[in-house]
Formats: sequence, structure tokens, C-alpha cells
Amino acid sequence: MSSLLITTEGPVVTVSLNRPQVRNAFNEELIAELTAWAMGPMPQGVRVAVLRGEGTHFCAGADLTWMSKMVGYSHDENVRDAKAMAAMFQALDTLPVPLIGRIHGAALGGGAGLAAVCDIVVASETAQFGFTEAKLGILPAVISPFAVAKIGTSAARELFLTGARFGATRAREIGLAHTVCPEGDLDTRIDGYIRELLSSAPGAISAAKALIAQVAGRTAPDVADLTAETIARHRVSGEGQDGMRAFLDKRPAPWTPDGE
Repeated sequence: MSSLLITTEGPVVTVSLNRPQVRNAFNEELIAELTAWAMGPMPQGVRVAVLRGEGTHFCAGADLTWMSKMVGYSHDENVRDAKAMAAMFQALDTLPVPLIGRIHGAALGGGAGLAAVCDIVVASETAQFGFTEAKLGILPAVISPFAVAKIGTSAARELFLTGARFGATRAREIGLAHTVCPEGDLDTRIDGYIRELLSSAPGAISAAKALIAQVAGRTAPDVADLTAETIARHRVSGEGQDGMRAFLDKRPAPWTPDGE
């Protein structure tokens, strides 16, 4: 059985972690399949991706069987294993389309790392998050670049060091989640985000994702040339010209459902 279920409906692809019997925990197969999907070509016409978990949990971290193998790994084997997981997170983080995380149940360890690489996170009000690795004598090293970028160093110091679990409200407060709602409302809230994303230009969205990574942590003078060049390039692009003309003419842009 595949560790992923992938369905495409119009401009939306839904990727479901499909190991509900182990709370969608990571193992080598799930990591390989998720990496292959994230690094592969996006189907024609897809403009939004949704990441979710089958069953009662989003992702509870590392699979116990996989962890039992790690105990016997050499240093070099651990490096190889960790690099494979890092490549998965990097591929998801740089996905060219917006990635929405649908979080319910547990999002622990690497599951919290998945939330960190999602552009938008919609969480059930009963969801539980945690960077719990320190409880096991290890640390959230591979996910740290993505988690720290999302929650900041202050929250990381508290949560990485304690390994404490925390709820969806706390996740929203630190920026790990963006919307918190009853579990029954998750799909409705996600549909609202999808409508907003489809009203924005796909090329502009992809470029904006890249721009955020380029300007993060840098001063305005440091990126002045970059930002001026970026906006100039997009103003004269076909998409930019179409969008600005549609706005001035008070008609739908061609990439919106009404403009097609």
C-alpha cells in the first residue's frame, strides 16, 4: 500500500499521508514518496496543494520501527538518513504552488516540521503540536531551519528545549498555525483559502514565495536592487500586464474563475 494518497480536482491537488495505523508517522518509504512528489512535475493546471493525514492524526513524528533501526545506525548512516529527510522538507518548502496544511490530531516532531514548511496552516482546535525530540535525547535538527523561520528564536528556545506539547491556540500565537477552528470546519476554512489563492496570479504567488526566502533576515538597503528588479520584471510580464489592465478596466483577471 502506498504511503501517500494523491488526488487532483481541478486546480487543487490533495496529498494525504496514508499510514493511519501508525498515526501517519514517518519511515523511509513515506519520506521517499513525499520527496518524489514534491520534487516531481506539478500536474498541468494545478495551482494549490493541500497536505493532510488520513485517520485521526496528521503526523505523529517518527515510526517506532524506523526509530529502532536508527539506534543501530553508524554515524555515517545517520547522516545519510537525516540528509534524505532534509531533502524532503526542502522540496516541500520550495514547492512552486501554495501548500496548505490541514492539521488535526497530533503534529509532533517531524509532523510539526511539516506544519512549518506549509505556507498556510489550518488547524483543528484540538490539534496537538510539539517539537518533542529532546524528550528522546535527540533534537529537532533537520527541521530547525524551517521551524525557526516560522516561529522565531524565542519560541524555539522554549519549545525545542522543553520538548513540551502545545495546543493549536499556542501554535497560532507563534505563527506555526494561521487559522484554528473546530475539526468539522477544517475543509470549509481551507476552501476559503483556496478561493483567495485562485484569485491571485499563479506566477506572482510562486515569485512571492521565492522573494520571501530571499529577503528574510536582510535589511531593506541590502535588498533594494533585488526588490526593484523583481517588481519591474513582473510589471512588464504578461501576467502583470494582464492583471493591471483587468483592474483598471474593472473586469476579472484571466487567472480567476470568473476570468476564464
